[in-house]
Amino acid sequence: MEIRNPSPGLYNEDLAPAKDRRWGAFSIFNVWTSDVHSLWGYYLAASLFLLCGSFLNFVIAIGLGSLIIFALMNLVGYAGEKTGVPYPVLARASFGVWGANLPALVRAIVACFWYGAQTAAASGAIVALLTRNDSIMEFHKNTHILGHSGLEFICYVVVWALQLLIIQKGMETVRKFQDWAGPAVWVAMLILAVGLCVKAGGFSFDHGIPQAVLLQKTADAGVPGVPGSPLALLAVGATWVTYFAALYLNFCDFSRYAKNRDAVRTGNLWGLPVNLILFSLVAGVTTIAAFKVYGEVMLHPEQISAKFDSVFLAALAALTFAVATLGINVVANFVSPAFDFANVFPRQIDFKKGGYIAAGIALVLYPFAPWEGNASHFVNAIGATMGPLLGIILVDYYLIARGQVDVQQLYQEHGRYRYSGGWNPNALIATAVGAIFSSVLPNLTDVLPGWWGTYGWFFGVAIGGAAYFVLASMNPRTNTVQA
Repeated sequence: MEIRNPSPGLYNEDLAPAKDRRWGAFSIFNVWTSDVHSLWGYYLAASLFLLCGSFLNFVIAIGLGSLIIFALMNLVGYAGEKTGVPYPVLARASFGVWGANLPALVRAIVACFWYGAQTAAASGAIVALLTRNDSIMEFHKNTHILGHSGLEFICYVVVWALQLLIIQKGMETVRKFQDWAGPAVWVAMLILAVGLCVKAGGFSFDHGIPQAVLLQKTADAGVPGVPGSPLALLAVGATWVTYFAALYLNFCDFSRYAKNRDAVRTGNLWGLPVNLILFSLVAGVTTIAAFKVYGEVMLHPEQISAKFDSVFLAALAALTFAVATLGINVVANFVSPAFDFANVFPRQIDFKKGGYIAAGIALVLYPFAPWEGNASHFVNAIGATMGPLLGIILVDYYLIARGQVDVQQLYQEHGRYRYSGGWNPNALIATAVGAIFSSVLPNLTDVLPGWWGTYGWFFGVAIGGAAYFVLASMNPRTNTVQA
């Protein structure tokens, strides 16, 4: 679609509706392999496995959560495929042409945190491999920079810089990279799982981890109930769903390049419930086998691969995991802020500059390492900030506008989506109301019970979306136009 006479402050070529729509089901599928098949994804899956108490419980909790993820990604993906616009532009329909900068910047800031977390995980895999050498281990122990070891700092900066090379030629390069990187990690996962199962004397679904060890490893997870209890299983499913909170918002950044709706649905089917469950099963089997072989619970795959007798296998596993983790960073944490920052200043910032800004912020965050600590708590705290935004966008698109967006007007400063000075007061009020219950009260006060934070994203979606629906019903939109 050609945009006629767009307002300069709302348009550049990167923000325009996608013209080249060549992404089939395989490319959409690999958005998810790149997103899930990372060190952080494995770490979270293995951590949640401990909270389930048994393999059957794990499959049930992860399986049901994965179906919820599939349904939500379809809702967001269809909107992107139909309109062809990136997330911050789609948000203009509900937040206003200027108000969309609010959800765009929230998503961009979250991406910067995740960018740092994933870069640290990838560099950690390299550190684990290099420290097999005694002299490098000595350097690792005795040299420190910015609160980290000198080796960790060097590896972080190198991995951070390598990611910038991937994005140089735009979204088509991203597609080609993820089509290779996503499947590659399955090789490393299977090598890890098979190798450990052989050492453990066979394949087993019975973890054999003593309850005392499970309690110790899950003590600071912020999850009510003991491992395997109904409350723990509910929290596992909720955390798994919340892990994808950022991509619920900006999956349209990718689905806008899809050939058709069927490509989105098929790619999501294989990439989400099918791939998620299989990946989680392999993570669980590997955790069990590692405990039987080494007598300790190891949640990080690079820690396991570092114990391999074969240097070749250790190097293959570590490097593959590192590359796969770069894949998720490019997909989830570079593409989104690249569009988000470009949306704020389209005349000054293009796709590449927006991504560089995100990478720069992640580099500044490194000395503080806010991502270190408990996986579940980090995922839920970060995810909760985005719940109200998703609720508002989905309610506006499906219930208020009934799936009809005037794409031309999304680029007009004084058009249909100007609302009040470019801001939609209904969306702002609903965001504030939702944020109070999803983020402010559970994270900054003791007013709500401790378990509330685990479900903060869900409360944000429900309360923010409901508040927006009520406000929009009281002050209805007029003159809805077909796309």
